[in-house]
Amino acid sequence: MKPSVVLVGRPNVGKSTLFNRLTRTRDALVADLPGLTRDRHYGHGRLGNKPHLVIDTGGFEPLAREGIMYQMARQTEQAIFEADVVIFVVDGRSGITALDKEIANRLRRSDRSVLLAVNKTEGMSHGLVVADFHELGLGEPFAISAAHGEGVRTLIEEALAPYEEPPEDHFDGGVIKVAIVGRPNVGKSTMINALLGEERVIAFDQPGTTRDAIEVDFERGGGRYTLIDTAGLRRRGKIFEAIEKFSVIKTLQAIEDAQVVILVVDARQDISDQDAHIGSFIRESGRALVVAVNKWDGLDAYVREQVKGALESRLSFIDFARFHYVSALRAQGLETLFRSVDAAYRAATADLPTPKLTRALIDAVARQAPPRSGLIRPKLRYAHQGGRNPPLIVVHGNALDKIPESYRRYLEHTFREVFKLQGTPLQIQFKVSINPFADKPAPEQNRRKLKPGKLASRSEAQPVSGGKTRSRPLSRSR
Repeated sequence: MKPSVVLVGRPNVGKSTLFNRLTRTRDALVADLPGLTRDRHYGHGRLGNKPHLVIDTGGFEPLAREGIMYQMARQTEQAIFEADVVIFVVDGRSGITALDKEIANRLRRSDRSVLLAVNKTEGMSHGLVVADFHELGLGEPFAISAAHGEGVRTLIEEALAPYEEPPEDHFDGGVIKVAIVGRPNVGKSTMINALLGEERVIAFDQPGTTRDAIEVDFERGGGRYTLIDTAGLRRRGKIFEAIEKFSVIKTLQAIEDAQVVILVVDARQDISDQDAHIGSFIRESGRALVVAVNKWDGLDAYVREQVKGALESRLSFIDFARFHYVSALRAQGLETLFRSVDAAYRAATADLPTPKLTRALIDAVARQAPPRSGLIRPKLRYAHQGGRNPPLIVVHGNALDKIPESYRRYLEHTFREVFKLQGTPLQIQFKVSINPFADKPAPEQNRRKLKPGKLASRSEAQPVSGGKTRSRPLSRSR
């Protein structure tokens, strides 16, 4: 197995910057604001032939007993429990703080290997800046600059020195990326914890608890998945903090990077325009989609009918998706939800043979021909697959630019029924056959050649003396 390296420290000491440096990504949000990271964030790093897991954590306050800081501390405690090596990150420019001492005391009581990294030491004398940190009693400090990469390689070499190169993983199966999105406080993090069977991400009764896009790998029913917990998406007019703006960008990126998206809506709140906006973005991104109507437990029959009517009205444009009525808190309905995730992924990546597509097209035209446009009726000849995830069907023929949108939707429903493409949007592209003679000038008409002895004028040749001829007007018939 890969060794796991956990980054621990008080808020705003540069843990996320170091995480991005070790994983060579920009997955973790970085800003000069304390408390930006809250959940455990996993990434993959590699030093030579030694791959390893890197785990970023939120600002650690071991003495917190309530509120969001307590939830963050619990996440860090769990990460320390899972760690092979703990890197304790401190700020070399601000010196030792009381909170640094509390964290050092907590780490000394653990049975984990701990390395002390003194960050933000660029441009400073390393010997002077690390001298005070011997007081923490965690061995020789390492002077580093996560932002500039100074000393980072030496630090990670020391962390991985006891571990040998692990054998290669020969697993050939694919990993399905599943993004869980929705408005704030609809139960996305609770759903992930219920699927995993542990408190993997912070689930707190406060909108905006999740800020970053957190990826979690797990296996279920023989399949491998990566769940992506995302920040709640609010209306643009209600986004004020810079942190939340970054969170929205990360959520939209997670949707585009995912293969299947679970849209979570709250059955105990009105189905809002924001739910529709999120669904529209998912459709435009071409992602396979499953809708989870959460907090379904405890609602009476009348309210449930009202919710179903509102969903049918406000989210009719994503009718290709399956709707599931679940309770993430009680873990009800999640088994069938994930069966739909698998079905949506299969539909999005399905192989559509050209002969079967063309037969389906011909049958659709036989049942309902495209309407005329003036004197022209479009002619659809054959179809083939042009792409996957989402499926793209290319239809060839004549005058296809005259086909109305209503007929495009008719073909979409027909292909969806024939190939059972439930759960994925379907794109149809019309490709008009080009006339090779369209740009060439029309050939000149061959002029009729007169036989010798005849004239083109309306006159009649008459012989005259001297062997010459003269013409006289033709006599009119009486």
